[in-house]
Amino acid sequence: MATAMALILVVSACLPTGSEPGTGSGTTGGPLLPEGVSLEEPDGGTDFFTAFENGLPSGPEYIPIGLWLGSVTSSEEALQEQRLGLNLYVDLSVDSGLGFLGEGQHALTSWPDPAARGTVLGDEVDMWAGPGHGAWTGNFPGQGEICAVPGTDCGFSVQDDLAANVPPHTMTYSNLGKGVTFWQTDEEAAGFVNGAHDVVSADNYWFTDPNICGAQEGGTMLAEPRELTDAQCRLPANYGWTVDRVRSLVDPHGSKPVWAFVEVGQPWDPGTLGPPEVAQIRAAVWSSLIHGARGIVYFGHSFGGPCPSFHVLRDCGDELADGIAEINADVTDLAPVLNSPSLRGALTVEGAADAVVKVHEGDLYVMATAASPAPGEVSFRLDCVRAPGEEVGGAAPVPEGAAVVGEDRTVPVHAGRFTDTFADGNAVHLYRFTGNDCGL
Repeated sequence: MATAMALILVVSACLPTGSEPGTGSGTTGGPLLPEGVSLEEPDGGTDFFTAFENGLPSGPEYIPIGLWLGSVTSSEEALQEQRLGLNLYVDLSVDSGLGFLGEGQHALTSWPDPAARGTVLGDEVDMWAGPGHGAWTGNFPGQGEICAVPGTDCGFSVQDDLAANVPPHTMTYSNLGKGVTFWQTDEEAAGFVNGAHDVVSADNYWFTDPNICGAQEGGTMLAEPRELTDAQCRLPANYGWTVDRVRSLVDPHGSKPVWAFVEVGQPWDPGTLGPPEVAQIRAAVWSSLIHGARGIVYFGHSFGGPCPSFHVLRDCGDELADGIAEINADVTDLAPVLNSPSLRGALTVEGAADAVVKVHEGDLYVMATAASPAPGEVSFRLDCVRAPGEEVGGAAPVPEGAAVVGEDRTVPVHAGRFTDTFADGNAVHLYRFTGNDCGL
């Protein structure tokens, strides 16, 4: 399962608050960069997966876009997910066959399989085994006593024991939950985040979880914990907060990729809460990526609501499937940008938005998502912007404004300043600036 929260009204940084300028292992300055501005490589580095035998694809054009615990029992089923732009199964049902996967499709499994690209360790161990090194019985939830000594915690031992059975040089992955994001101290949570795995995520389902708005869950993120209103709680920006929370616990900072979970169905007894809309899912995905997620995992099951199904993306209509396909296509198209270094300290944001600056092939990209459900104007000031009309090395003159990717429009830019409208909490705007004036 999964959870997160953000109430940011004024942002004056170009990266999530989980890390400070100059602290990342891949942070470097440059001779032409303004004071306080630096470059930071993506967490784990672009070639992270090359360290593993039979690992996932490496390089700038690959971003994991996965489906949690799917089922593939035929080539036709795999083709359905392939058409949606999904390139990874993050665990599979036991009746699945990896031989059915098509070109560009990969799988992580919780059981040994020579075709697997990595191993999935325990899911949400932080919630059901607790932060401790006690002996583990080998039981999972519903199978009996978890820890050998009742009343003690053994979650760290669970992950260590599971990892000990993984062949050397195999990538390992763990998904965590509300223990890490809400209930545990930073020290306890860091013990899980930095545990026996190479890639980590945490699942907070802000759109559909009936409990997450409570004072003991999402409300704990406030200086004075209290129950959140629906407007504060059911906000796509909170998925970015979850990524921030996990990234802030990684030690050394930036040393391992953090993936993000987003639900596309209704994982709970729905009550008055239905599954998320495509616009919400899109904003949650982009909020996660802007806050540093190196991959996306969709929770594709519905246990209630209008379309109960183990395969929501197959069974619950063209509108959802087509919407997810469009989101995934956009993410895939911009993978080289997302996998490029971030320009930290170069952007000031005034208004309710979260943003990051990416540098790709000399161009600057400002990627921004709304941080409030209310409509409003957001003003940006960006360093390193080349003056309009300037020609360098025989290249075409710099345009008068920034192109808004995928929206067939530009925004006027004056001395690195520009303003745009964010219509609601689902707003996502991606801006491209031709060239740069900092030698990047």
